[in-house]
Amino acid sequence: MVASFHDLAKVELNEAAQYYEAKSPGLGTAFLVEAERAVAFALQHPEASPQVRGSVRQHLLRRFPYGLLYRAHGDQLRILAVMNLARRPAYWVGRH
Repeated sequence: MVASFHDLAKVELNEAAQYYEAKSPGLGTAFLVEAERAVAFALQHPEASPQVRGSVRQHLLRRFPYGLLYRAHGDQLRILAVMNLARRPAYWVGRH
């Protein structure tokens, strides 16, 4: 299985890492490590996380209030959003 990021999900990932790095040196790197762990988990167990809308699933990051929203199809894992859980919950709907 191969993962790919929606362009806006990449932006969300990078903006969150920059935000945490500005809060405390090294925290942005910790966020990226946790996001990578979440992607690796989704690649290994694509159906383990709960469905939140149709075939879209959400895997929660451990140390941060973020969810990785993805869709698995065949050998593809499409990351649709790296969502801050305190923001609008359905802003990502419509991404493919």
